[in-house]
Amino acid sequence: MGPRSSSEKQAAVTEINRLRGLINHHDRRYYQENSPEITDREYDRLYRALQDLEARFPDLVTPDSPTRRVSEKPLTGFASVRHRVPMLSMDNTYSPDELREFDARVKRFLNLKAVDYFSELKFDGVSISLVYEHGKFVRGVTRGDGEQGDDITANLKTIRSIPLVLQKSADHPIPRFIEIRGEVYMPRGSFEMLNKARQQQGEEPFANPRNATSGSLKQLDSRVTAGRKLALFCYGIGACEGAVLKTQQQLFSALSAWQLPVNEYAKQCGDIERVIDYCAQWEDRRKTLPYDTDGMVIKINDLNLQRRLGTTSKSPRFAIAYKFAAARALTKLLSIEIQVGRTGALTPVAHLEPVFLAGSTVSRASLHNEDDILRKDIRIGDWVTIEKAGEIIPQVVEAVADKRTGSEKPFKMPSRCPVCGSTVVRDPEQVAVRCESLSCPAQLKERLLHFAQRDAMDIEGLGDALAQQLVEAGLVNDPGDLYHLTEPQLLELERMGEKSARNLLAALEASKNRGLARLIYGLGIRHVGSATAEVLARHFGSLEKIMAAESKTLEGLSEVGPVVSESIDAFFRSPANRRVVEKLKKSGVQTEPAAVKTISDRFAGQTVIFTGEMDRFSRPDAENLVRAHGGAVGSAVTRKTTLVVAGKAPGSKYEKAKALGVKIIDEAEFLKMIGNK
Repeated sequence: MGPRSSSEKQAAVTEINRLRGLINHHDRRYYQENSPEITDREYDRLYRALQDLEARFPDLVTPDSPTRRVSEKPLTGFASVRHRVPMLSMDNTYSPDELREFDARVKRFLNLKAVDYFSELKFDGVSISLVYEHGKFVRGVTRGDGEQGDDITANLKTIRSIPLVLQKSADHPIPRFIEIRGEVYMPRGSFEMLNKARQQQGEEPFANPRNATSGSLKQLDSRVTAGRKLALFCYGIGACEGAVLKTQQQLFSALSAWQLPVNEYAKQCGDIERVIDYCAQWEDRRKTLPYDTDGMVIKINDLNLQRRLGTTSKSPRFAIAYKFAAARALTKLLSIEIQVGRTGALTPVAHLEPVFLAGSTVSRASLHNEDDILRKDIRIGDWVTIEKAGEIIPQVVEAVADKRTGSEKPFKMPSRCPVCGSTVVRDPEQVAVRCESLSCPAQLKERLLHFAQRDAMDIEGLGDALAQQLVEAGLVNDPGDLYHLTEPQLLELERMGEKSARNLLAALEASKNRGLARLIYGLGIRHVGSATAEVLARHFGSLEKIMAAESKTLEGLSEVGPVVSESIDAFFRSPANRRVVEKLKKSGVQTEPAAVKTISDRFAGQTVIFTGEMDRFSRPDAENLVRAHGGAVGSAVTRKTTLVVAGKAPGSKYEKAKALGVKIIDEAEFLKMIGNK
């Protein structure tokens, strides 16, 4: 076929723009307003017409086209992205009196006699941040640890209630840059259909809509996510450039004008007594909603007052969550079994006589930990009260001592892991009892992923799906087995071709030379982060010396106190872990520090901490510069910290440094110190 004429191409441009506008309009009507104007068949006809035109004119395809929502190519993993403004968690209240205490606290801090509040339903889903630049959706990120999360843009694009381009509005100009905060959820109808399909295929059903939502957003293949029928409610913003908003109510108006989905029941309430009345209305009314909600969120309506109140290191001072009372039921505790989680924590789980509670039959419930069982004096054979925390997770609240017959038996935590038989360790800082064996099947997949991550051994190509396959096929029983994989073994795995197999083997070979610090971090020793691993590597110089070190020697190091020392000692006391270390050494994995080119001694004798987002460097690159200039890098601000470098949106480390009187500099001053202007 010869070249197309300019008139033909211009006609295609006009028609493509018309079709995209129509499809976006009908997406809004169907997914946000629940008021479709055309049939599914008519919609499909529009969609196919756009696909055909874009296939004929591929140079006219743009990233914000409705046909680009689902990626044909699966991801190999999720990149980590730092939020410009941290995503904080919410403090909870459980009674009207606690709401009144919050109101009194707000008034006292602001020195005001009256405060206007805005109330919203609290959705039980997954918090995310949508980044728009000049009105175009460019990135979607999970909440993560609040400061950084996973880039799940490809999966969020499949949610049709999320506009790829913001709608222009005369009343609310579109910002140059904005972080939109929201909650992705799965409607109950979609959840029931998904679980029914999973059971028909012989797969385990999801426990609740929130788990299903979380699992759907972490799929490496966005085509799977697209089939899960997720939805979104937006409720706030993070960083914003180019827009001025004065109240929470005005913010909701702007979000709606930009065609972002907001909940219709959000309401400006006025004083705290009206807030309490509104919460009471929704205590029972929430059961009529087609999605799960476990409470209300109450915020100061005035955004300027929100900024004046600010935040703690974890939560905003201007907002509070009111949690609805959990439903309860009485049943009998038949037995207690131990489950081993992905981090090695041993969790007691109650097996119960089945009882109907909050919409489902419950036969298992969490007992949290041994200390909680002893404190509540819960015994095997007891009649117990259970409730669904947040309407989702059943837990045992208390034993009914009056109904005891004398045949009930006290519970004792086992001294060995029920899965692998290794001796378990009591965490001295927490109540958790853990199995720390590197080869424990119950936690193997997560240990492999930690071992392979970028800051550890950086094994490109070893992601979630492949780790799962390696474990299920019995090819890998601990991280040391990775270095004994062969091409024929890998070719037996699903979606593994010759090129992929060879690339993985090459990545494994390259990872042998990452150096001692990254190996220590990759081993996943409890409480040992990358900064502590760096301190250990530089001080001892070999893995053998660390394994032989006495607690007194360990505790004398920066970054290592009694808790970390005990964790290191317990880890290397384990015969199973020592066998894995020996296996790694025999495979050629480097157990000495990687060579660091020394540039100067400008930071000699200093322990430096970084907080916030840097413009010129990634966090690992900035930390390596400190080491190259003779300094040490810490992970937490202590009295031993000599310098804190604060970037954009610094976190709690910044506040702690101020409180301790530690010197704080910005990125520009850091650049001057290393001789880079």
